[in-house]
Amino acid sequence: MPKKRSGGGLTGTQQAAKFLGVSVLAGAVLAGIALPAAGVLGLAAKGTVKGFDEIPANLKRPPLSQRTSILDSQGGQIATVYSRDRTVVPLKDISPYMQKAIIAIEDSRFYEHGAIDLKGVLRALNKNATTGGVAEGASTLTQQYVKNVFVEEAGDDPDKVAQATQQTLGRKIQELKYAIQVEEELGKKKILENYLNITFFGQQAYGVEAASQRYFSKPAKDLKLEEAAMLAGLVQSPSRYDPVNDSEEAAKRRNVVLQRMATVGDISQADADKAKASDIKLKVSKPKNGCITAVSGAGFFCDYVREVFLSDPVFGKSKEDRAKIWNRGGLTIKTTLDPQAQESAQESIKSHVNQSDRVATAVTMVQPGTGKVLAMGQSRPYGFGKNETTINYSVDKKDGGSNYGFPVGSTFKPFVAAAAIEQGRPASQTYSSPYQMPYPSSITTCSGKPWVNSMGAKLENENSAEVGPYALREAMEKSVNTYFVQMIQDIGLCPVVEMTDKLGVVQGNGTKLPVAPAPLTLGSTGISPLVMAGSYATFANRGTYCTPTVIESIRTADGKSLAVPKTTCKTAMSERTADTINTLLGGVVDSGTGQKAGLQSRPNAGKTGTTDGRKNAWFVGYTPNLSGAVWVGSPSQQVDMMNITIGGQWHAKVFGGEVPGPIWRDAMTGALEGKEALPFNNVVIPDPPKSGEKPEENEGGDSDGDSDSGDGDGDGSQDGKPGDGLLPSIPGISVPPNAIGGGLQGTTGDAGAQGRTGGDSDGDGEGQDSGASAGWD
Repeated sequence: MPKKRSGGGLTGTQQAAKFLGVSVLAGAVLAGIALPAAGVLGLAAKGTVKGFDEIPANLKRPPLSQRTSILDSQGGQIATVYSRDRTVVPLKDISPYMQKAIIAIEDSRFYEHGAIDLKGVLRALNKNATTGGVAEGASTLTQQYVKNVFVEEAGDDPDKVAQATQQTLGRKIQELKYAIQVEEELGKKKILENYLNITFFGQQAYGVEAASQRYFSKPAKDLKLEEAAMLAGLVQSPSRYDPVNDSEEAAKRRNVVLQRMATVGDISQADADKAKASDIKLKVSKPKNGCITAVSGAGFFCDYVREVFLSDPVFGKSKEDRAKIWNRGGLTIKTTLDPQAQESAQESIKSHVNQSDRVATAVTMVQPGTGKVLAMGQSRPYGFGKNETTINYSVDKKDGGSNYGFPVGSTFKPFVAAAAIEQGRPASQTYSSPYQMPYPSSITTCSGKPWVNSMGAKLENENSAEVGPYALREAMEKSVNTYFVQMIQDIGLCPVVEMTDKLGVVQGNGTKLPVAPAPLTLGSTGISPLVMAGSYATFANRGTYCTPTVIESIRTADGKSLAVPKTTCKTAMSERTADTINTLLGGVVDSGTGQKAGLQSRPNAGKTGTTDGRKNAWFVGYTPNLSGAVWVGSPSQQVDMMNITIGGQWHAKVFGGEVPGPIWRDAMTGALEGKEALPFNNVVIPDPPKSGEKPEENEGGDSDGDSDSGDGDGDGSQDGKPGDGLLPSIPGISVPPNAIGGGLQGTTGDAGAQGRTGGDSDGDGEGQDSGASAGWD
């Protein structure tokens, strides 16, 4: 009669014996588990034969998590990212020494037994009984492989990992059933291959290929005898036998493996002794994981690729599904990054802005007609150290960017001009453009409810000599604030809203632009450089807007191609309107505020922008085949860029044409080197008729014929405007803030509620209100 427990009933071991048989039970219960006598075992899984049969018959073997390689458009590696550093290799690419070493030390009878090793179990039972504890286990390689599959499937979830490794009879029975299945389905050689690819070898290395690269900087197929023995010894306890931190302990364990190989006849005793006498010689390769390791300053681009993958439904219905695919890895992601453009952008950034400067810069380049992002960099590197950041200043908040983007100043004015031309206003449109004026009392909106200037807000131009009337071309070149406010008074706010919607222009937090004069005329709202580069690319593409895209193709570890997001292109304006804007902005770099940004070797166009307090300065420009946006400022919006040193050069005051302009010029020059110099389709813009004269016509984009553009106010403001004197910077002499024109006049209280209306206090006539430009981060 079977013995009863004191509380009645069979012991856990006896219950299991009832349906598995004594010999099989021994393998199921005691094969390799760190458990002493029966009685502490709880039959946590099934207690009958029927229960055993109810365990799912098929072991799910998800693809092993591996490295993902992120490549540029030419196939060069940008970075590798992984949740687990692993490269799966076939058995033929694993050193025979490694295969023999792991079998010798972990399961020397691997090729002789089935899913369990009864002799090994009995040996372990005897050894453990003799010592009164757990001195030896008897799990086969197949059982260990099954356990590793459970651990792999658990991922980084600590609760699931605990369940996968818990020392219970129920789990061991489940493990046994799956081991039997695996033996039948895969065969010994495939099990060995899978085991060597799934096992953890310490130092963040999963699988023998990653381990070989980590410790010896060589592929697994080239491992020598003593190297293979060291790696095989790590499996039992990667931390205890870590050769990087304790070479003496690692050597002892390696020698145990070598002796075991000699004992089972895999190597001669002489070879074992010779290998034992050798020192452990490591050639450690540090883990290179994540966007922080990206080349050519492409860490932020790399991170943007990741954000796109995790957010785009094309890669999975839910964020959890997409994250699972990303973490599994094994992907080869070819991106749109152009190595020439990226190198040029980074070189220009380094030449003009230092990492330690009080302000930063971000540069983004987009290809017109395709939406491909070709370059993305910034002066503060990707990282967690001093003067480093993981915030991508080039993109929206949802993609890892700043909370709100950055106020864009007068780089917004071309959107207003495009909306007006689409409404039928001529390119020679003239407005009185006084030096100072109140905002219109009301302006029509799309909702039918007009914007009302209930606060009596006023605005002014940069210089007191800037008094109209002005035609559009000269107003754009000088960036005359009052001209463009009169333009939206004429056409209303709705056409501007509709135009910016077509151009994909949103605030940095992803919301639509506020419907008010300051954000929809003078750029007082925060927008990201990527959005600005993409919208200006529409002008270069003759009116067709294409959504940004960064992923060209994705291939899985087994060679299958995944669907990737495609750019969507649509008409935002007529070709005639785009050609007119190109002609106007060509004048900005030829004879306007952007002269220092102009390219000498090819047709180009662009617009400067500077905001209140000089907290932000921009240049956004393009050629027919490349668009680029450059922002300079304090990410926290707490630095007024006056009397400031940037990149080792002192500036009395910063404006769009002075610092961002040259960054753009140098970045674009290198990016376009060797590329065809394509022309714009310039249009003829008639000069406005003078009093008593008939209209004349000049070719678009030419100088207006007045070298000083009528500025001549002699205030020495050094704002980069034609004829402003361009006085040299003199260290130690500051310009009082009140000496710079602009700001709201006659506004108090909740002026921000009026749509953040504001004037101009920038260096090239570009304005926004101080309330809108303060406190962004």
